[in-house]
Amino acid sequence: MSFQQLLCLCALILPTSAFAIYGDARPDAPDLAAPGELHIGVRTEHLTHHNQLDILAGHPYDRPLQVEIWYPATLAKGQQPGTVYTDVLGAGANDPKRPNTPFQFAGRAVRDAAVDNHGVYPLVILSHGYPGSRLQMSYLTEHLASRGYVVVAIDHTDSTRADKAGFASTLLNRPLDDLFVLDQVAAWAKPGSGHFLAGRVDVEHSALIGYSMGGYGALLVGGAGLSQAAVNFVPGGALQRLQAGNPDYLALHDGRIKALVAFAPWGGRQGMFDVQGLAGLKLPTLFVAGDQDDMAGYSDGVRRLVDGAANADRYLLVYQNARHNVAPNPPPPAASANADDFSAYSEPAWDSGRLNNVNQHFVTAFLDQQLKGLDLSVYLNLAPKAIDGKWAGFGVRTAVGMEFYHWPAH
Repeated sequence: MSFQQLLCLCALILPTSAFAIYGDARPDAPDLAAPGELHIGVRTEHLTHHNQLDILAGHPYDRPLQVEIWYPATLAKGQQPGTVYTDVLGAGANDPKRPNTPFQFAGRAVRDAAVDNHGVYPLVILSHGYPGSRLQMSYLTEHLASRGYVVVAIDHTDSTRADKAGFASTLLNRPLDDLFVLDQVAAWAKPGSGHFLAGRVDVEHSALIGYSMGGYGALLVGGAGLSQAAVNFVPGGALQRLQAGNPDYLALHDGRIKALVAFAPWGGRQGMFDVQGLAGLKLPTLFVAGDQDDMAGYSDGVRRLVDGAANADRYLLVYQNARHNVAPNPPPPAASANADDFSAYSEPAWDSGRLNNVNQHFVTAFLDQQLKGLDLSVYLNLAPKAIDGKWAGFGVRTAVGMEFYHWPAH
């Protein structure tokens, strides 16, 4: 597809705006929302996690997973930035109120471009909400790839907008999917593997980003274990392997993961994690939340998780008057036909493009510090409330409506 054809398509699938691609930096965007200097490639892979428990059917099966990979790329002569992603609206198959409706949107990556061979890049694994998709945070995945990361986003089977199924599958499989994908990328990254990522990924410096149920899974991978109440939530004891103190669960922890980003993580309000379980989280973690979150909860939800994880170095970005949708792309134009589909992406009190830019800024600062060893403290040591003073990286009169906190590990 030529760049001119892509621009024509953008006019059809995106609203009229000066910001044609999700993640474009607005004039009031903070410093690190600007894209990096690297070109972006994107590829799709289909994986199979063999001999897993199908918790919904009660027997073992080979679990399929689809992933999208964004990476620093080298463009061939004549290649221009630009691709088209295809996703679906809805909340699972066969829902007459919210039928699965395909839609397309434009991105800056180049499909199947050659990987940049001038560096070895840290790995970021991204886990979506329930239901969601591997594409729902493309503004962030493309941004991180442009700044020198390999980003792998997972379509969690039984948990996407196309195939949403029983909630027990999500509760069990989120951390298991994340760790399986980590192992798969490690195999690809080995020199001589024959994969296009061979020798290009620093898997020993990996991070996990999760939104909502993806945040729940990220906390589990990071060391927080489930409570007894959570185990009781699913009959048959299938969640015991994720319970705090269980030797099988302790064996799942992987030292290659060095940091977490948890957007509106689910489970605090619902009692999925108790004091013992949260004590196991020791990885540096950036939490992002709206203080009016009516799904994960704020004071009784995300803040409960943050306060309980006292053994971790914790950062917390709070969007005042925001609800649960602090992480995804803006609502696609196709969502305007269904109020429920629109509300799955939108924030009533915030412009989604603005949220995306602020997320890009803080996630970049946090990951660059944790995975690349850069000193980004100027962007992370801030007055708790933006109204109290100008935040580093934000223009005059733009650091409003937010709070930012940092609590070192005990």
